[in-house]
Amino acid sequence: MKNETLVIGASVNPDRYSNRAVRALRASKYPVKAIGIKEGVVEGVKIETEKIDFKNIDTVSLYLNPERQKEYYDYIISLKPRRVIFNPGTENAEFESVLKKAGIFAEVACTLVLLRLKQYS
Repeated sequence: MKNETLVIGASVNPDRYSNRAVRALRASKYPVKAIGIKEGVVEGVKIETEKIDFKNIDTVSLYLNPERQKEYYDYIISLKPRRVIFNPGTENAEFESVLKKAGIFAEVACTLVLLRLKQYS
């Protein structure tokens, strides 16, 4: 089984990159969880609106601007992911530093590009 990804900032709007990421992850057979402002479903993945204590999250793929990320710092660290991907527009040196201190790899990249290039794992 492939490693589970949590998309934070997920949207039901098919034009949003977070939506495209959920669809691309599902198409590549990655198990996906999602958190967003509004509930909904994308490719069978329920978008949660609460910070749920998910288990076995390997990767967090961020689609929140740095200001909105602050309320998620402790939550993301509590999930103990292996890495956090800062997608374009989400770069945040402060949070990257916090993650590194917690032993979590911070990767500035694009989930969609990593998937397309088969470099996501």
